[in-house]
Amino acid sequence: MDPSLQFCPNFYCTYRGVAGQGNIRVHSQKDRRFRCTCCGKTFALTRNTPFYRLHHSHDLATIVLTLLTYGCPRQAVVAAYGLDERTVADWQQRGGSHCQRFHELHVQQGQVDLQHVQADELWVKTVGRKLWMAMALAVPSRLWLGGVISRCRDGQLIAALVRVVRSCAKSLAILVCVDGLASYVKAFVQGFRQAEPRGGRPGRRRLLTPAGLLIGQVIKRYSGRRVVKVLRRVVRGTAAAIAAVLARTGTGTGINTAYIERLNATFRSRWTPLVRRGRALARREVGVQAGMYLVGCAYNWCWEHDSLREPAAGSDRKWSGRTPAMAAGLTEHRWELRELLGQRLPPGQWKAPRRKPRRRRRAAGGAVPVAA
Repeated sequence: MDPSLQFCPNFYCTYRGVAGQGNIRVHSQKDRRFRCTCCGKTFALTRNTPFYRLHHSHDLATIVLTLLTYGCPRQAVVAAYGLDERTVADWQQRGGSHCQRFHELHVQQGQVDLQHVQADELWVKTVGRKLWMAMALAVPSRLWLGGVISRCRDGQLIAALVRVVRSCAKSLAILVCVDGLASYVKAFVQGFRQAEPRGGRPGRRRLLTPAGLLIGQVIKRYSGRRVVKVLRRVVRGTAAAIAAVLARTGTGTGINTAYIERLNATFRSRWTPLVRRGRALARREVGVQAGMYLVGCAYNWCWEHDSLREPAAGSDRKWSGRTPAMAAGLTEHRWELRELLGQRLPPGQWKAPRRKPRRRRRAAGGAVPVAA
């Protein structure tokens, strides 16, 4: 138990969420608890992790979440381990919320060299409705940049996805390849705008789109359910500039969305509610979002990608595997899922609860009183 790596989770503490301040002491080795010398509160080692106040063993929870990320249906986990279905759903929700916070702290910090980004959306069949899931991928490193869930496939969904991409980008001079949905072009052009340098003129500064932003579209023509024609259109930039980026990153010879479509296939095979014509449907939108981040973080940090492997040096192995997070320079080793879930994360910024509107009182007869 190393107190130098811990932080105080108390809301009223001055050092809340800040590690390395020398205010944490070991309170109990047996109970694995720490104490903050600033506020005097104690907290468990598992605070701010999915294992906090868990009534089962951490190994069992890790095994269950591992099975869920590899496409095992929830009903099969319940039958195999004798757990309640609500317990498994709660563990999945805990793990998904933890992975979402982990993704925000380690990926969405503007430190990833994207170069080439592909985005796409797919529908998720739930009980009683259909949801849309939009996701983005950094093609050179195969890094999953995040996703957005919405009930409608509209401009707000794509605009939210563009904000996720921008939060990850180290530079806005990137190539974006999307499908024929018209909302992508407007969302990326408006979402990547920056204020021009102040030149001494009064008034509001203009918002300008960076010149290095390149956008290409792949438009597919269908006859029934079969693709009969594919059009590749340069929306922003020139064909020579797009070809140069593709050649530099080694991601094809023409405008394509093959990498994000392959990622969609990975998500469909690794998460049961996304399986086509399956019966293990998700029930709520929060469950869909939790499952998306759980699989996405495991894909980024725990799973080695065959196309990212490198020749091994100084060992008997011929190749050395890498995860997308390793290829993007975010880590130097492959994480285990237990290590990912056991990582203590600082709490997010507190937000005031939304106040409910006041209801007008009705008279005894049921009529609304009218002011004189």
